[in-house]
Amino acid sequence: MRGRLCVRVASLLMVVAVAGCGGSVGHEVYGAAVAVPGVAATPPMGWNSWNTFGCGVSEQIVRAQADALVSSGLAAAGFRYVVVDDCWQAPSRDASGRLTAATDRFPSGMAALGAYLHDRGLLFGIYTGAGARTCAQVNGNYPGDTGSRGHETVDAATFASWGVDYVKDDWCSSDSDPVAQREAFTAMRDAIRATGRPMVLAINPNSGITATDGVPGATHDWGGVATTTRLTNDIEPVWRSGEDASGYQGVADIADAARDPDAAIGPGRWVDLDMLEIGVGDSLTAAEQRSHLALWAMAASPLIAGNDLTQMTTATRDLLASPGIVAIDQDPAGEMARAVSTDGWTRVRRLADGAVAVSVTNPGDQTATIRVNRSVVGSRGSAVDVWSGRKVADAGQPITLTVASHDTAVLRISGTG
Repeated sequence: MRGRLCVRVASLLMVVAVAGCGGSVGHEVYGAAVAVPGVAATPPMGWNSWNTFGCGVSEQIVRAQADALVSSGLAAAGFRYVVVDDCWQAPSRDASGRLTAATDRFPSGMAALGAYLHDRGLLFGIYTGAGARTCAQVNGNYPGDTGSRGHETVDAATFASWGVDYVKDDWCSSDSDPVAQREAFTAMRDAIRATGRPMVLAINPNSGITATDGVPGATHDWGGVATTTRLTNDIEPVWRSGEDASGYQGVADIADAARDPDAAIGPGRWVDLDMLEIGVGDSLTAAEQRSHLALWAMAASPLIAGNDLTQMTTATRDLLASPGIVAIDQDPAGEMARAVSTDGWTRVRRLADGAVAVSVTNPGDQTATIRVNRSVVGSRGSAVDVWSGRKVADAGQPITLTVASHDTAVLRISGTG
């Protein structure tokens, strides 16, 4: 979310080397193999309120977005989680220590909102802070101190009673002690398990961590604690932000961080490249938005839209719902793409049916002709353009692509031939 403290790029479910980030490479595994059994067999898809509405989120806004998710066909395409981000809560807990909704913006309460979403075949997501305060509270953008630290049991029980299906647990603290992080996120995981309700636990361990702290760094595998784990600092709708690891990140910056996974991912434990900026403002070109979706799908990242669904163009809707790209993201094999070219921009992901998904991104400022090396890709089968469905090459034939600046071609190459 916006307005956070400085954040360190971290490799969370994998080993990723990032310039400017100290720390050794290796794995320290936290918890059992799957954080919350029975959830997120494929990466979660949905919508989050923060990128467009921030602390102005309201019951009326969320209901309108939910209706648009259904009427646009995005829900049918898989976008079912509706996540209410920070600032939904009253600034203080009630007399029993429970979280309550801000009555001026959520007069019907959160249980009623959850019922509204469920009645439309959608799933209910909610935000909390892993520390004493939420990120908006830490940064002075919202009053109070209603984070979940020390309240995990009562908060998880409250969320379950409201019918919540997804909990976003956000680290915002100047405390860079990895033990404190581990304890906070593990406490929420255990509290969710204890409710008996299968809720996604989506964590961001980065906030408040500087580039020199060395934690969580490339040494932590959060897969046993969280269903989805953020990889980097917050995204912003630009190709490259020009900031270091402690600043906001552009689409290409995050894609860089995800290029070489040593992944312990799969059903119930996914790496999260952050929310989608497709249709948010006009800073990203059409080509950059295509790359955004394609590279997130190749990484098996959650696809969480952040645009105003009631105002989106047909082009935005059609891009988000791209059937071939969504199918790659949701492929049951759950494999994350690996970079196979020297520049890191040709990536390969093996699919459950034996086919290979290949993405070829042009990071340059001019249109480029790029040849796909079949021996590196590992398949001599026929190749189809995933965006258009058009055959690009028969089995065994060379593959040469013309790719516009900052655009990404995506191929599906059959496993035979």
